[in-house]
Amino acid sequence: MMVWLLRKCEKCKEYTLNQERCPYCGGNLRIPHPAKFSPEDRYAKYRRAMRGLV
Repeated sequence: MMVWLLRKCEKCKEYTLNQERCPYCGGNLRIPHPAKFSPEDRYAKYRRAMRGLV
């Protein structure tokens, strides 16, 4: 299994390998990669409903 190491700060949009806080501004980090696509996605209907696309 591949481990995603890269993180992106939600506040300043900088990339880092830090896992907890942004070293530049102290903001929250998130994984910048999209979720894996599956044609048998059982929860797509609920995700679209939460975003108001249904």
